[in-house]
Amino acid sequence: MDQIIIHVDMDAFFAAVEIRDNPALRGKPLIIGSLPHERGVVATCSYEARKYGVHSAMNIKEAYRRCPNGIYMHPNMDKYKAVSQQLHAIWNSYAAALEAVAFDEAYLDVTARAGDFEGARQIGQEIKRRIREELGLSCSVGVAYSKTAAKTASEEKKPNGYFEIETPEEFAALLANRDVRVLYTVGEMTAQKLHANGIHTVRDIREEPEKVVRLLGKHGQWLTRVAFGEDDRKVTPYNPQDAKSIGREVTFQKDVEDFSLLKDVLLLLSLCVDRRAKRVGLYGRGVTLKLTYADMRSITRSQLVFAADSPVSIFNRAAQMLQHVEQRPVRLIGVSIYNLSGEEGRQLSFHDILEEHAAREEQTLLSLLRQMQDRYGLDFAGHLEQIYKHDTLHKTVEYMRKHS
Repeated sequence: MDQIIIHVDMDAFFAAVEIRDNPALRGKPLIIGSLPHERGVVATCSYEARKYGVHSAMNIKEAYRRCPNGIYMHPNMDKYKAVSQQLHAIWNSYAAALEAVAFDEAYLDVTARAGDFEGARQIGQEIKRRIREELGLSCSVGVAYSKTAAKTASEEKKPNGYFEIETPEEFAALLANRDVRVLYTVGEMTAQKLHANGIHTVRDIREEPEKVVRLLGKHGQWLTRVAFGEDDRKVTPYNPQDAKSIGREVTFQKDVEDFSLLKDVLLLLSLCVDRRAKRVGLYGRGVTLKLTYADMRSITRSQLVFAADSPVSIFNRAAQMLQHVEQRPVRLIGVSIYNLSGEEGRQLSFHDILEEHAAREEQTLLSLLRQMQDRYGLDFAGHLEQIYKHDTLHKTVEYMRKHS
């Protein structure tokens, strides 16, 4: 036995937390995300809402069309993060390595702890019990010989499910007659391409691997392996140093034509990006500006810099790029840094050596925030810790939009 992997996936996580905290919501179609009159999508929804055809990532207007009597709520990200930390504490107590996929989903390598599938079964059931008793939530657990098989197993009996796949042969037999969409990494576009060429089921992939590789290249090679149950990937804990970029963006509830407002929003986004980067000891050597216009056309503009290592340096470069884009109504704005490096590996420069540089940057930032306070009547400098939070940032930006 090379490895035993458990995949844990919480059941309708955001909705489940809200129902736990407000039992009056139990049994009702609860949709977490934007409100029906707002722009946005469904983050998640209760299983009662799914009966109406509502699902995550669905446009909120379509969700309301399908389920007009549903209960719609904004997500409370701070609450969900806190519960996620509790989940990770439980998972980490059993795993030699843990690979978090999201707040509510992770792969656990329990090879050494379990010893065999009987031991893994006990661990899987204990995880379910602890999450139920300690957090008042339910999860679905898959136990298998590989990551792909473990994820497939956790999906097999949702919600509150448990399933095992011990061998590649079991995996192949289970999925043989199912649509290709059942395989990890097969999205809608890939499925359409396969279907158009006569590849409908997992069995079809196994019987015509050359055709699949010809159609999809390296992705096709991966799919042919997975169709036979082959997957030797290891559980790899997330390392912030591996991130390719760090960014933040906001979608406006109404299109914004005032580019001076967009510039002010860029400063708040730059503060959020810088804070997140410093938390993990990273800085960037490039800045990217992202805009989505009212017609849904998106553009990005990127520039390399000496060091995007402060909110002012990130903001200055993003604002400079904003001056040179087409000025028409904007739906979404975002900023990110890339070419990331660790602070410990950074080369000393005159900017680092001269302490007055940091003092000047701080004074520049305070001056910018005071100017914004004069425009909007908000104490930005005194409430940055709140503005960093997902919900407060969006509320602040919407207030700025309405009062610009």
